[in-house]
Order: sequence, then structure tokens, then C-alpha cells
Amino acid sequence: MTVFILVAGAFTGPHVWRDTAARLTAEGAEVHTVALTGLGRLPAHGGGAVDLETHIADVLAVIDSVTDAAAEPGGEIVLVGHDYGIHPVLGAADRRARSIARIVYLDSGMPQDGVPALAAVPDQLLREEVAERAAGSGEGPTGGELPPPAREAWSRWGSTEGLSEAALDGLTALAAPQPLGTLLQPLRLTGAVAEVPATGVLCTANGPGVEMLQMMVDVGTPALRALAEARVTFFELPTGHWPMLSCPEALAATLTQAASGRGHLLTPADAGRTPAHLRPFLLDVPERPRERTGNTDLYLPDGPGPHPAVVFVHGGPVPAEARPTPRDWPTLTGYARHVAGQGVVGVTLDHRLRAVTDYERAAADVAEAVERVRADPRVDADRVALWFFSGGGPISAEWLTDPPGWLRCVAANYPILAPLPGWGLTGSRFHPVRALSRAGDLPVVLVRAGRESAEIAATVEEFVTEAARRGTDLEIIDVPEGRHGFETLDPADGAREAVHRAVGAVLARLKR
Repeated sequence: MTVFILVAGAFTGPHVWRDTAARLTAEGAEVHTVALTGLGRLPAHGGGAVDLETHIADVLAVIDSVTDAAAEPGGEIVLVGHDYGIHPVLGAADRRARSIARIVYLDSGMPQDGVPALAAVPDQLLREEVAERAAGSGEGPTGGELPPPAREAWSRWGSTEGLSEAALDGLTALAAPQPLGTLLQPLRLTGAVAEVPATGVLCTANGPGVEMLQMMVDVGTPALRALAEARVTFFELPTGHWPMLSCPEALAATLTQAASGRGHLLTPADAGRTPAHLRPFLLDVPERPRERTGNTDLYLPDGPGPHPAVVFVHGGPVPAEARPTPRDWPTLTGYARHVAGQGVVGVTLDHRLRAVTDYERAAADVAEAVERVRADPRVDADRVALWFFSGGGPISAEWLTDPPGWLRCVAANYPILAPLPGWGLTGSRFHPVRALSRAGDLPVVLVRAGRESAEIAATVEEFVTEAARRGTDLEIIDVPEGRHGFETLDPADGAREAVHRAVGAVLARLKR
């Protein structure tokens, strides 16, 4: 018999698991929900501070209480940690590694030794607010409590997509203050937990899905490469951050499959295949002269110029260790050579978008590169276009906001056009949808991938709706069968035609 031990996230307790636990029990599993001290149970005896170690002890107590049942033939303990709950789960599993059959990361981060749970909160402003509250609590570095979110503030902790009004009301009504020590005390691991099989359940309305994770493995993101090498399995649920409330039956079915070791495996980057982003560009374009200066490459057309220029801005995040760097990726070099063959300087560059917290730095890198390009005597400084890809999309907000006269067009392929829910950048200026209010008559060319991931497609749809409302000069080019990164993934005639149309649309606006 499978024994599930379910540990809820911040501000919540055993009550959130009610429907999921009932379904698992009906399928023949034994289910235990952990009441964490100060959340689902009374405060610690004697009124002492509640910290992460307190919650690890809570989980250990449940593990120890069911060890005999799990020792029966076919018995196994599966620990499930949602959100903050993965921290006490890992702390306990590290000390009982031989007793645990599998750990399930339910829409959670990947905690590391020595790092507190607060670091996993995606919203930077929220992290700062919590740290300030702790500093001003007067109860020491791990004393005090954090009040639960108001009903309208739950989205700062994770997407509420899929929650009914009644579920959101219940989540708010039953929420408890979170002891600050549980968020601030570093997690301590010996390394034993690394030997326990693991499964990740991704809630795709709150963050990336499996396909996006694979792309991050391919570009060399260290933590995700390690997951691929460790053969961690993955499942997706098309919902927000609280699947036990939005789709409990689907979650129960997923947990049952996870317990049996099923799920999608990521392919290691060095598995004898060419990663998707390094496959050939879908058009056969001839080589062009290239000049490299700093982080910028210029692909030059024939003739002395000055020529118009298109600056191609790669996506990300891309780890610093990635080789080759983005300016040498086939999609970027393919477009740059293609426009150079039509009398326009093509520009590729590397910017430092290493994490979603790096947009400020990446935007500065792009702005510096653009000025360097405009200063080149072979470039017509009054006729420049910027073309953004994927995770580079948020940087376009810098140029949609009060665009300079020399910027003749902004283009974007399969872009992220609003901060994703798990990024914690909702109030950021890197929000192209909001920037449209100040874009004026700047032309925009948008290339949409028909097989885009749901979370990115939602930002594109939001952008298109806002553009229609504001009367933006927007041309949309659809690639119905195209995926994210279709230029190296889907070399079909329809995709090739879309590339020709997109390049034609940008150059037509650039040469006016």
C-alpha cells in the first residue's frame, strides 16, 4: 500500500488536502496530512519560536508513525511538499532517506542546503517586505509571524488560476499566520536526500511546463541539467498554484502515477543529440561578412552604406556558462544574414539575462549595444528596428514606452509580453502590455507560434487585446503548426513563409 504524507504550503494546513486525500484513499492509498506547528495545529509548547526545524520535526513525527505500515509488502512512503511545504519535506527526508520511496515537488522550488524558504518566493518586493517585517518584529531573527494574504493578494504568492470564488473564499477564511522563522531559517541538508527518487508536478498557469524546462536544460541551466541527469520525472497540470483546490481529482491521479515512478523525463543536454536551439535555421541563407565588437556582432550588406539596421535580441534566461552564446545561435545568425542579404545591417548580441531578476541589467546591455550600432558610420542611425525573441520580450517594454524617432519598428517572435505568474515581476516596468499605452504610432510586427505553451500564449493574447483597444499599428503573422523556437524546430514550408513575411514586414517599415 502506498502511504502518502501531504505537507501544505505557506499559510495553509491539512484542510486544503481534503478532496485530494479522499480521492487517494478511495483508490486504496493510505493518506496522512501533516499539521504544521503554528499553522494546522497549536503553537509550540511553551510559546517558543516556531522555525523550519519545528516543521521538519512535525514531518518526521508522521514519517516515524507510519514506518511500520510502509514496511509491509508493497508499502512505500511518498512525501508530497507543496510550495513552502517542500522545505520541511526535504529536511525530514534527508534524515529518513532510507524510509522514503519518493518525494513529490508540487509546484514548488528546488531548495538547496543553506538557503531559507524566503529565497523561493518569486516576488522580490514581497521578499523585501517579509525581511523588513522580520527585522522590525522585535522578536529576534526567527520570531514573529507573517499575516496571511488578503483575498485579493493571494496572487502575489502564486497564480489563483482555476480557483472558484468559493475556493478562494475558503483559502482566505482558513488561512493562518506563517511563523517568520519557518521562512528565514536556512534549510540544512547532509546530501542523503539526493538519493531519494523525485517527481515534479508543474502547474503551468503558474510557471513553465516540461517543454520549457527542456529548453532550459538544452541551454545549460545547471540546476535543470542536474534534474535531467538524475532522471527526475515530471507531470503537468493546466492550473494555478493550488491544484488541491482547483483540480483535486486530477492531482490525486497525478500523485498516484508519480508514486509508481511514471512521468516525463528530461533529456540530458549531452545525450548525443543536437539541442533544439542549435539546429540549423530553416532558411538556407549564405554567409555574410561579420564584425565582432564587445557583445555585438554586425552582419554587413554589400555597399558602403549607411544602411538601416535590425537588432535581434535573444531570449532567456540563459546561464553564463552556455556555449555557444546566444549571438551565435542559428536562429539569430540566420535572421541577421538574411536581412544583410537584403541591404540591411543585421545585428546579434549577448545580454546578461541570467535569471528573471536580471531584466534591468539585460535591458541596459541592449540599450548600450543599440547606441554602439547607431554610432557606426555604416549604419543609418535614423532607421533602426528591434526584434525580440521569447524571454527577451519583456525588454521590448523599454522601447514601446515613448519610442525614439529613429526606432521604425519593433518585432517579436513567440515572445513573453507580460511577466509570467511565477516571476514575481507583476509591478515591474518590463511589461509590454502596459507599455502599449505610450507606444504611439510605432509599428509592431508579432509572430505567433500556434503550438505555444499556454502560459506564454496568454501574455500574447493579452497584448493583442490591448493593442486592438488602443489602435496600435500591429501586424500579426501566425505560424499555426509552429512551436516556440520554430525556426530550428519546425522547418516546414508554412514556417519558412512566415519568416519571409515577417522579414518583409519589418524591412518595409524600416525602409520607409
